[in-house]
Amino acid sequence: MVSDNEKGLVLAVASSVFIGSSFILKKKGLKRAAANGTRAGIGGYTYLLEPLWWVGLVTMTFGEIANFVAYVYAPAVLVTPLGALSIIISAVLAHFLLNEKLKKMGVWGCVCCIVGSVMIVIHAPQEQTPNSVQAIWKLAMQPAFLIYVAASMSIVLALILYCEPLCGQTNVLVYIGICSLMGSLTVMSIKAVGIAVKLTLEGINQVWYPETWFFVMVAAICVVTQMIYLNKALDTFNAAIVSPIYYVMFTTLTIVASAIMFKDWYGQDTESIASEICGFITVLTGTVILHATREEEQASLRTMRWQESGKSFNEEHLLSLYRSTEYQESKTPLC
Repeated sequence: MVSDNEKGLVLAVASSVFIGSSFILKKKGLKRAAANGTRAGIGGYTYLLEPLWWVGLVTMTFGEIANFVAYVYAPAVLVTPLGALSIIISAVLAHFLLNEKLKKMGVWGCVCCIVGSVMIVIHAPQEQTPNSVQAIWKLAMQPAFLIYVAASMSIVLALILYCEPLCGQTNVLVYIGICSLMGSLTVMSIKAVGIAVKLTLEGINQVWYPETWFFVMVAAICVVTQMIYLNKALDTFNAAIVSPIYYVMFTTLTIVASAIMFKDWYGQDTESIASEICGFITVLTGTVILHATREEEQASLRTMRWQESGKSFNEEHLLSLYRSTEYQESKTPLC
């Protein structure tokens, strides 16, 4: 007989495979769409007509559903760290299918991000699951969580209105920051909806409560916003860079949001707190390494283009001199 933990493990691994593959499928779809219209990175929506992008979207949906169901059977400390597998899968597929080479330092950056995230999740406190949607609503109305929501939305608006026009095409943290902040709110609202569905299936009807539909509306808005800016990030930056940074920021902010809303941080010992701090430091180190790798790659690409342009200029200059010499020789009378 298969235990609940084994079911959760299989679902979590399947979720990582689907999500990791979806990054690559959507990236290829965005590239095809950019060849036939306006790029998503500059506000285009041509990718909506690209079948491969929709395949990636469906694949990601299956992955998210599998991940959601995995939490029903297994604890978060088992399911969440396995999300790091999606980074490895997307990086390997990007290497072979998108020709996006990840250098050795980039690999170490990914390793640091994964290790740090796993440390954070493993030592994260257990959450108390409410027994009704109204109980979740009371938790959502706590002053601390309302401050988190207000701060998150303020940062998102600042990133969209101010940072995106200035450095959205050059700084990956702009798009990923929007996705991650909205993603943390998505998880909170989807968790509320999931509890409502579970209770309804158990005979305790939660459909008639307006709080249930409010959480559904919030989840829908957050998911759509996430998808739009994740597409922009994938269209603008290397998928092997987007995946780990998105995973790290999304995981970290989700843990913080859950801890604030469900008061999970109370009662932690010193060892757990120290381990979480070490995890955050490791994550930051990996992020810095990934950014350094990205900047080095862009600098090398600019140098290569400059050399190619200089070479072509020199070739044209020499060719014009050669033609000029030939013309002068043809005008010289023979003795």
